[in-house]
Amino acid sequence: MTAAVTSPIIDRFRAFLDASPTSFHAARFAAQLLEEVGYTALDETSAPSPLAAGERRYVLRAGSLVAFRVGGMNPASAGFRIVAGHTDSPNLRIKPQPLRYEHGYLRLGVEPYGGVQQATWVDRDLGIAGRVVLRDGRSRRAGLVDIRRPLCRIPTLAIHLNRSVNDDGLKLNAQNHLPALFALSDDKTADPFRALLGEELGVSPKDVLTWDLALYDLTPAVVSGLNGEFLHSGRLDNLGSCHAGLEALLAANDDDVPATTAVLALFDHEEIGSTTERGAQSSWLEHVLGRIVRDAAGDDAGGLSRALTQTWLVSSDMAHAVHPAFGDKHDGEHMPKLNAGPVIKQHTAWRYATEADGAALFQQLCEDAAVPSQWFVNRSDLACGSTVGPLVAARLGVRAVDVGNPMLSMHSAREMCGTQDQARMAAAMRGFFRG
Repeated sequence: MTAAVTSPIIDRFRAFLDASPTSFHAARFAAQLLEEVGYTALDETSAPSPLAAGERRYVLRAGSLVAFRVGGMNPASAGFRIVAGHTDSPNLRIKPQPLRYEHGYLRLGVEPYGGVQQATWVDRDLGIAGRVVLRDGRSRRAGLVDIRRPLCRIPTLAIHLNRSVNDDGLKLNAQNHLPALFALSDDKTADPFRALLGEELGVSPKDVLTWDLALYDLTPAVVSGLNGEFLHSGRLDNLGSCHAGLEALLAANDDDVPATTAVLALFDHEEIGSTTERGAQSSWLEHVLGRIVRDAAGDDAGGLSRALTQTWLVSSDMAHAVHPAFGDKHDGEHMPKLNAGPVIKQHTAWRYATEADGAALFQQLCEDAAVPSQWFVNRSDLACGSTVGPLVAARLGVRAVDVGNPMLSMHSAREMCGTQDQARMAAAMRGFFRG
C-alpha cells in the first residue's frame, strides 16, 4: 500500500481553504499573501497617482478582491489578462434576529445562501464565521470573526420516527428544520448570541449592531485516497479556482514583467446571481481597470475601451467530474475525470463564456505548460449552471473562456477534488499572465 503523499501547492491550498470559512476571510487572506510578495493596497478614494510598469497593487472590498501587476506596455494598447473567480460558497446564513426558543432548546435561525445541498449539513460540528458590524462611538466599524469550535448542530430525526427516510430521502424544510441547535435555554430575557460575538471581538454586547455570519463545517481540508489522489474540504467551489489564480499571480512575481497587465478578480455573491455592489455584474472591476489605464498610461480619454479590445478573460469555476454512480448524468463525449487536468466548459446559450477562439487559447496554454486538458458540455436535456464568465465578458465586451478543475459533491458541505489538478491549473494560468 502506498502512503498518502502531498505537495507544497496542496499544503498551501489546504491552508487557504482552512483560513477561509467565508468570502470575507478568503479575500483578506488572499490580500495578506499578496502583501508578502510586495503588493500594496490601493485606496479607491485616493487621487490619481502614477502607476509604473511592474507595480503591484490590490483593492479589497469586503469579500471581493482585485489584484493587478502593471505590464510593460501601455495598457491602453496592450490590454489586460484577467483571471476571474468567486470567493463565496453555498452555506447557511444566520438571520439578524436568530434566537428561536422551542421545547427547552435554543436554536439559531438560518437562511440558505445559494444552491445549498441541505441534507449534507446535518449532524455536523458547525462553527460560526463572517463579518460583524460594531458601534464605534457615533460611527461604525466592521470586524471579522471565526469561532472555530463546535457551537451548532442540525440534528436529524431518529429513523424510528422517520421510517421512510432511506426510501424517500432526507427532506428538510428550510424554515423549520435547518435552524441550528445552539443551547439548552428558556431564558428569553438574555441574548447569548450577541454576548458571544461581543466576547469574541472584545466589545460590549450592546455595541454589536448586526452581522453577515454563516455556519461552516469545522472539519479541516484533508488529503485522502489509497495513493493521496483526493482532497476533501468545504468550499472547494469556488476557492479552488481562487487559489489557482492566486498561485499563478504570486508565481508570476518571478517572471519578467510582461507586456500586458495581469489582473486577478475574485468576486463575492456569484452563488446568488452576482447582482451586488461587489459582484461580477457590478461596475466595480470596470472602474478599477479604468483607473489602471488612467494612472499607468496617463490616458483618460478612450483608453479603457481600446484596452478592452486587446483583453482576454479566463473565468475559472470548478467543473463537474463524472460521478462513478451517475455517469448517465453526463454527455458521453464530455466526461471530465479527477486528476486528468483542467476542464474547458462550453454551452451554446453562453451559460459558459467559451467559444472556439477562447477554447483554443486555453488549449495552447495547457500545451505550453505540459498539462492535459479536458472538455465539459452539459447534457442537452439538462439545465446548465453558470459562472461569472458571461457576466464579466458581457459587461466589459472582452473575449473569454470558462474553465475549472473537476470535482465531486459540488455544493455539499463537504466537497472533493483531485490533488494533481491544482498545480496544473495554476501552471496554465501563470502562462496566461505571461501574455
